[in-house]
Amino acid sequence: MKFQLILFFTCNLRLTLSVLDYKPRLFVRQDSDNSLWYNQSQRNTVFFHPEDSNELYVGGTNFVYRINIENGSLVENIPLTVTGDQNCKEISCENVITVIQQFQDSLFVCGTNGNKPLCWKLHPQVGNQSTQVIETSEGTGISPHIYTQNSLSLTVEGDLYTAVPLNSDGSLLQFRRKKGRRPTVWMHPGWVMEPTFISTSWVRRKEDKDQEKIYLFFREKNSDSSPDADPWISRVARVCKVDEGGPKRFFQNIWTSFLKARLVCGIPSESLYFNRLQDIYVQHADNWKDSRVYALFSSSWNSTAVCIYSMAEIDHIFESSSFKGFQGEIPEPRPGTCVPDSKTQPVSTIKVLRDHPEMSDWIHPIHHQAPFYISANNYTKLAVDLVSAANGVAHSVLLLATAQGMIHKILEDDSKPFIISETLLSNHTTSVLSMNLNSKRRKLFIGFPEQISWLDLQRCQDYNGSCEECVLARDPYCAWNELGCTPVSHGGIQNILGGETSVCPKNNPACTLLPETKRPKRDALSRTQDPPGVTYSIPLGVPFYLSCPIHSHHAFYTWEYGGRSSRCQQSGTDCLHLISAMSQDSYGRYYCVSSERDYTMVVSSYQLNPSRVEKSGGVWASAQRPTVAVLVVALLATSCY
Repeated sequence: MKFQLILFFTCNLRLTLSVLDYKPRLFVRQDSDNSLWYNQSQRNTVFFHPEDSNELYVGGTNFVYRINIENGSLVENIPLTVTGDQNCKEISCENVITVIQQFQDSLFVCGTNGNKPLCWKLHPQVGNQSTQVIETSEGTGISPHIYTQNSLSLTVEGDLYTAVPLNSDGSLLQFRRKKGRRPTVWMHPGWVMEPTFISTSWVRRKEDKDQEKIYLFFREKNSDSSPDADPWISRVARVCKVDEGGPKRFFQNIWTSFLKARLVCGIPSESLYFNRLQDIYVQHADNWKDSRVYALFSSSWNSTAVCIYSMAEIDHIFESSSFKGFQGEIPEPRPGTCVPDSKTQPVSTIKVLRDHPEMSDWIHPIHHQAPFYISANNYTKLAVDLVSAANGVAHSVLLLATAQGMIHKILEDDSKPFIISETLLSNHTTSVLSMNLNSKRRKLFIGFPEQISWLDLQRCQDYNGSCEECVLARDPYCAWNELGCTPVSHGGIQNILGGETSVCPKNNPACTLLPETKRPKRDALSRTQDPPGVTYSIPLGVPFYLSCPIHSHHAFYTWEYGGRSSRCQQSGTDCLHLISAMSQDSYGRYYCVSSERDYTMVVSSYQLNPSRVEKSGGVWASAQRPTVAVLVVALLATSCY
């Protein structure tokens, strides 16, 4: 029965996505100049950007790259090959880098090291000197033995937290505080079942640092093995930053604050949920309660969804929910409470947490009835930028990587997604291995198997045709001013939430074309080669077709001619008008017109004339060749008059 319901839902979902027009407005190809190519294809990469630095570290197989994020240049290639007495005949003697962190005033790097994990403490390059290896240390419990095994790491105030298997067969996978100022602490073995750890985040509380928590996002195997149950459940767990384990005789070096709760993302009215957590991005705020968690989920019916959670609501569930399966009176202090000395926690409190770590209540997203965004695209990575518009209002922009290596730029318009663009970064259809957002410089770094690419999030040249085109894009990074569509500045023209072009002045500056030096050429995919205002001379009876480029995939395109109108026939990124055989009624002026929201414009125009055919030497020949007359008036004809 549930399978039939899922099948019905899937069909309706795809129809709904089509009706709601959940597709990119613009398709863009980025130049290959914004890429750095590896010497050989990579199977795994890890990115690390030190806070307030101009550098991005990229770990691959047997190396760490240091990249200047201003221009994407390779500053240094740091070789880190396998060291030790590994038997290379039985195993792969490669050192796949899995961890790069800033730890105890040094760059801390760990890798698989031919199935014997090892860590390197690096001293950064100074002047003309290369980066130096200060010391090496055992890497078990920090890096996995094999790069395909689950791996997470986080540094917090001189402490290193990890989630990796202890054994080479992938067993003993759990979340630990592994190194640092505070003691090593780990999980009780019964708390999770076959987990896949996705992300971990430190949420700061300026007003009370002892109450700061480390949040862990993961999915685990469902204990309910019934046919109707999904095999996976998504979770969020938390531990206290100050937790140093229990007293010597009970729970020594085991978390005394670990709690977990279920993350819900789906359509409750249909009892359908996206249960497979894929990626997490925590958007931190000055007040921790205003922080948001953006979660990417997949499903068994080949759709993905993004749900958004309030950090205040997550914390509320942990502080107020009953404990699943526990029937007694909740002891004091409440299990999971952060205390200055965790070794003084009462045994009664720890026992409840040991046997019943799960909350009874589920954590629901801020959009209760349905996910913020549902898509038939197979998304794999997620990042979220917070952008201040020209009027000072902040807007969230989601950056989602597809399984084919495209980047979708999506505006969070209250409860509705608006897909600004799809950008193609690689010449090959390939998966994204790593992704890192540099919000300060408005760049997204993407790691592919063959290359590292960076996407300029302020690609305002993509909508530089007119004020109306700039406004219709609804891109918070861009606004219209006297120089064209440029990165946001105070006083620029935008309409982010509405997109209506009435905000543009009637004496539109776009009608007076700017010099070419000030108007970067757009590089959208498959733009037409026919300039506006083309004249053709065509004999009677021959088939013919006209085409114009589809600038916006959210616009409605028609062909206007002889007082008649017909809808365009879309072929890829072109709008076609097919004439099966030229007749006297077929000659005349044709306009390709796009309409989007409150704006209508002529994209292209054509004049079709009859050709005079004469008989010469027994051969019918055209007396007039097709001629091309470039018209001054074409684009923006509607907005200028």
